[in-house]
Amino acid sequence: MPAHHIHLYLLFNKRAYTTTQLTAQEEYAQGAIMNTPPVSTDDHHEPGHYEIRIMGHLDDRWADWFEGMTITLADNDETRLTGPVADQSALHGLLRKVRDLGVRLISVNRIEPGQTDDKP
Repeated sequence: MPAHHIHLYLLFNKRAYTTTQLTAQEEYAQGAIMNTPPVSTDDHHEPGHYEIRIMGHLDDRWADWFEGMTITLADNDETRLTGPVADQSALHGLLRKVRDLGVRLISVNRIEPGQTDDKP
């Protein structure tokens, strides 16, 4: 590779030659991630209230397994799991449990405490 190409190669592949990891926002700013907006990590560790909708009805005995989430059965054969979630890691843990049950996930929404989304 001609010397001038090596210089350009090193400029465009800077990440391969640095010893520190770049954050997603730094990569985006440098153009390393194309067509992807910067990721906000501001609220990843903030507690929040969520509503997880799944297809089918679960009875109350699953409440302990879903870490105390409130289980509400809807008339349209859906179950709503609502309650506080400590952070994104805990939310992903709940979603893994839904996956492990083998039920169909309908939606996941962050809600205000006491709010329920009554859309069909």
